[in-house]
Amino acid sequence: MGVLEKLTAIPGVLEYNGARIQLLDLPGIVEGASQGRGRGRQVVAGTAYSLRLYQTRLADGFLVAKTADVIIVMLDATKSLEQKKLLEIELDAVGIRLNKRKPDVVFKKKTGGGITINATVKLTKIDEKSIRTILQGYKIHNCDLMIREDITVDEFIDVLLGTRKYIPCLYVYNKVDSISLEEVDRLDFLMDMIWEYLNIVKIYTKKRGAHPDLTDPVCLRKGASIEAVCNSIHRSLVPNFKYALVWGKSSRFAPHAQKVSLNHVVQDEDVVCIFTK
Repeated sequence: MGVLEKLTAIPGVLEYNGARIQLLDLPGIVEGASQGRGRGRQVVAGTAYSLRLYQTRLADGFLVAKTADVIIVMLDATKSLEQKKLLEIELDAVGIRLNKRKPDVVFKKKTGGGITINATVKLTKIDEKSIRTILQGYKIHNCDLMIREDITVDEFIDVLLGTRKYIPCLYVYNKVDSISLEEVDRLDFLMDMIWEYLNIVKIYTKKRGAHPDLTDPVCLRKGASIEAVCNSIHRSLVPNFKYALVWGKSSRFAPHAQKVSLNHVVQDEDVVCIFTK
């Protein structure tokens, strides 16, 4: 893990399961990068390998780690696990939470009425007094809080800041030829793991009276709706949407089609035909 004189990113595209995945290979990170050492702020902004679904229209400039769907961290297999810990510390310092999920807390500011705190679970790592003290420290005097899991103080602060990114991460070791196979986890299924961590579904589209296009699927996050399918095709579809026909796992009448609305949640390898007004 070294710092390059020029912070260059090497882009690429992986073809897997019929989907195109954009890959960005960026410079390494040194200890203290989050404070700017070795031009670390620029490096941390686009650290490691950041993967995201490849779209037809890409934003200007390189995508950075905070917008990635998956981060792959390359580690030297001949070195200790300390390098992994240091990397996690640097990324944590800039608001990137690796392999963590967003705390199940609903936080809503309001103009008056004071602070209302409700919890559906027993809080063992933080108490109401600490919560109120932290809120006062951030000059928040009116808000509603609904806490649905046993969170820590740090997790509560993350909720208040609202800028943290929770991104799945894969750790990949290089120089494996220098050590025995027993010293590393199996990497035979790296691509399968990347696909699993991306957490996406492939949706095929079809025109009225035609066969579905199975060569160019629409790739979306799991839990996406017909509205997301429409937006990924063209932004004019939603305002003019009438209904859609869906074949596949999400169809109630599978293998036959189901007539659905914009709120219908699609599943992997569904076929969708959209009808407009």
